[in-house]
Amino acid sequence: MKQAIKYIRQQLQNIYPAEEVQALIYLLLEKKHNMSKLDICMGKDKIFSTEERKEWEDIVKRLHNEEPVQYILNEADFCGLCFKVTPDTLIPRPETAELVNWIIQDYSHLAPSVLDIGSGSGCIAISISAALPNAKVESWDISAAALDIARFNNEKAGTSVTFNQQDILSNYLPQRELDILVSNPPYITNSEKAEMSNNVLQWEPSTALFVSDKDPLIFYRAIAEYGCQSLKEYGSLYFEINRAYGNETVRLLEDMGYKNIILRKDLSGNDRMIKATFIKAAK
Repeated sequence: MKQAIKYIRQQLQNIYPAEEVQALIYLLLEKKHNMSKLDICMGKDKIFSTEERKEWEDIVKRLHNEEPVQYILNEADFCGLCFKVTPDTLIPRPETAELVNWIIQDYSHLAPSVLDIGSGSGCIAISISAALPNAKVESWDISAAALDIARFNNEKAGTSVTFNQQDILSNYLPQRELDILVSNPPYITNSEKAEMSNNVLQWEPSTALFVSDKDPLIFYRAIAEYGCQSLKEYGSLYFEINRAYGNETVRLLEDMGYKNIILRKDLSGNDRMIKATFIKAAK
């Protein structure tokens, strides 16, 4: 194992920062060989079999090609759960977990009806369902492949989320009576691609990431319009947003009649989340 660690560092030193390489080593040894960070720091060693050495060589080759480690492992941790992920689904981010925790705190011990738009791996809907077991949770995605992964994760977690294939940009949407409408829709503009790393650009699904520079709020507008039809009085709309469009998203919701709009920063200090309340206009 010590030789393997030295080999990984040598192979990846020109691709990833040293601290990221060390984090990858800790993660892989934990997931592949059930060895904790403490075990490694205390000098615990392991002799790899021929098959294990070949597997490590393959992993390093894939990391060298900047494939995300979550896709290599086919899993990602999120909100205390482990989710299967593939290139058909986005890798769950800590910022999204912050959004989920906001919802859980707001609706603790309640039984809300929830719709998550943009299932991906199912991480948002399943995490809400696991934390709020009395909630009725549904999730939509346009991708059949992503929905297959989400349903697998739903069964694995023992939650009861309903997943359906649906395009929020469609003119014909099924009506619901919702307490919560939540989404982490595509929000990165095409012009922002130059700022992104290859492990995202080359591997994660572009349809779940990018929107046109001409209309960066297209999904927020469509979802908010749907909320005006399907949210109950005083129902809540939650968004993860592009940090560059926080104020614009707030104005969009204000113009559509939403009230009590809260723009919240993530742990990195970026505008990242919005909560808005649906209140029907007085006649």
